[in-house]
Amino acid sequence: MAEDALLRVTLAIIIGTLAAIVYSLRVLVLMERRVARMERHIENVAVKILSEEYSIERMLKGRKTASSRKSAPKKTKRKR
Repeated sequence: MAEDALLRVTLAIIIGTLAAIVYSLRVLVLMERRVARMERHIENVAVKILSEEYSIERMLKGRKTASSRKSAPKKTKRKR
């Protein structure tokens, strides 16, 4: 009888440990999904910022070439 009770306690401990491991793995999977989703959002924001920077850079380059043409001093011949 005592051995039977000891066996039940041991089995209960093993089953409890296995249940805790399975629950922990479930929590880890959920956390990994959340982190992956956050990384995806961060990547999307970074791509948007990069595209905005490229468009601003293109605008500034366009202005520099247009303004450099306008602001270049014209050479005129002086009469003596």
